[in-house]
Amino acid sequence: MKQRALHHFVASLALLMGAGSCMDFNGVDKGINITTHVDDWRDEVIYQILVDRFANGDEGNDYRIDANAPARYHGGDWQGIVDNLDYLETLGVTALWISPVVKNVETDADVDGYHGYWAQDFEATNPHFGDMAALRGLVDAAHARGMKVIIDIVANHVGQAFYYDINMNGSADVLIQGNGIDSPVVHINEYDPDFDARGIQAFTSLGEAGPAPVIFGNDPATNHMPPNPAPFRKVENYNRKGRTIDFEDEDQLLHGDFPGGLKDLDTRRCEVKQTFVDVYARWIELSDADGFRIDTIKHVEYEFWRYFAPHIRRRLAAKGKTNFFMFGEAFDGRDDLVGSFTKTFAPDPSEEACETDGQPITGEQVDGVFYFPQYFQAIRDVFQYAQSTDRIEQLWADRSANYGTQAVPGGIGIPPTEAVVNFLDNHDVARFLYGVQDQPAPVQRALMHNALAFVFAAQGIPCLYYGTEQDFAGGNDPANREDLWTSGYATDGDTFQWIQRLIKIRNSYTALRRGDLSVVWSTSRTGDEEDAGVFAFQRNGGDQANGYVLVVFNTHRSKESHTGFEGNTMSVVAPPGTVLVDVLGPAQQSFTVSADGRIDVTVAASSAMILVPQGDVTSLD
Repeated sequence: MKQRALHHFVASLALLMGAGSCMDFNGVDKGINITTHVDDWRDEVIYQILVDRFANGDEGNDYRIDANAPARYHGGDWQGIVDNLDYLETLGVTALWISPVVKNVETDADVDGYHGYWAQDFEATNPHFGDMAALRGLVDAAHARGMKVIIDIVANHVGQAFYYDINMNGSADVLIQGNGIDSPVVHINEYDPDFDARGIQAFTSLGEAGPAPVIFGNDPATNHMPPNPAPFRKVENYNRKGRTIDFEDEDQLLHGDFPGGLKDLDTRRCEVKQTFVDVYARWIELSDADGFRIDTIKHVEYEFWRYFAPHIRRRLAAKGKTNFFMFGEAFDGRDDLVGSFTKTFAPDPSEEACETDGQPITGEQVDGVFYFPQYFQAIRDVFQYAQSTDRIEQLWADRSANYGTQAVPGGIGIPPTEAVVNFLDNHDVARFLYGVQDQPAPVQRALMHNALAFVFAAQGIPCLYYGTEQDFAGGNDPANREDLWTSGYATDGDTFQWIQRLIKIRNSYTALRRGDLSVVWSTSRTGDEEDAGVFAFQRNGGDQANGYVLVVFNTHRSKESHTGFEGNTMSVVAPPGTVLVDVLGPAQQSFTVSADGRIDVTVAASSAMILVPQGDVTSLD
């Protein structure tokens, strides 16, 4: 066995036996200095990595692997990412969002916790991915190349840590209640019973018997064990209301167990708030990572985020790390709901009871969000389903009302309206190509390339899901979590090179990253009309006082369209006489702004142009 593999194998066994729960990791924390590695997050390109599926760099942590089963561990680890940083650097990405790093429930019903969202020990690394030295090695190797690392975290729930002993017999049962004649037949799984607003109730043949006892697991083989740290082993720190059935019901949304038996923590309790700050700040103090992607934020009360985010910022800043990016995930198309987690709300005075550092709770939350409303209304509706582009304009127009408009104190220095994380697809939705599989292959590719141009040109921070560059086309989870090594990490494919080009263009023009944005053409028309499928916006400024970019899309699948309708053409702020050159297409077409400030741009079906002033054109080589 290789020396490195032997080292990690021994470390992994130690973790499996329960070592490292106090987060000292055999002295890895000694002498660590953390610092700021980010100037402006709008300059970054995020690459989302499902660690288990990216690359296997260490055979020493390969145990319980079944590469033929999509829902089991496949062997990817942090060393595999280090070994393939050349590939990522060639692509052009600058920030790596890695799946959760903590130790998980190992497996449940032949489905594994390979994804990382079934936490069992928040103070230990997932031994499938490596030890603390391996994680720190990944962060150091990334920083050496100017790359940043974002760690995925969960503050809503733990894995399937306990069952509700509904029949009070001391074992986890599947119960059938009722006979189907005099009473309805009800199926009850004591690990995952349906929601009860009173809390899950015990019952016997004589009727209900009060709150059901909670019994923590004790199965080391599958790691169904009491959670770490100690506060998460207290029954009173859980809501204990059972599985959420109706996500539109606020009580269920916030206090129900996540389907699959993931136990919902009572994030209103001071001890839970304080423990999450302690454990997650410690991961950054030990690793020097640069941000958090925060899972399931809409399932957690606002008061938790008003506590968690400012405390994380202050604690890390005191150690030397500022500009720490926290963006949340609310899997929802309602823009007002998603944006609400970036706004500042006056806290309830009762929240001050949790305060321990003498600072008032001022109401700030996260820096930005994973932009699901744009995924639904733009990526899906417009770029996949060819619906009208005016829905994008309306979505963007609402952003200033739905999102925070001022930079968060102590945050990343830019307002949440500019810190949305734009994406094409991710691990929770089917891949883009799966959604257009009914189209011929060349059309599928054109549609995806057009949507990618949108992701990289829109205001915000672009995020690429691993495997998109290799034309992965899997359906819903777990089919969308393919092994990247099957691609051979090729760099000569059309999509890989298209993304390379988009990133180079984005890096070359500051206005495309930091400029203000205004929509200059959208349309309700999707048929044979002259502007059907057109969407155009201009970006002004950035660090360059005169920086300017005009981006024009045609989302129609079968015809060219232009920025005009019934004699009216597009008006722009570029001065009359300005020659704008398309730097995206190989032909480098040019268009001139007329004396009255208008420009008419014709774009082929399912394609885009990125137009910059002729004098600003730079070589991408």
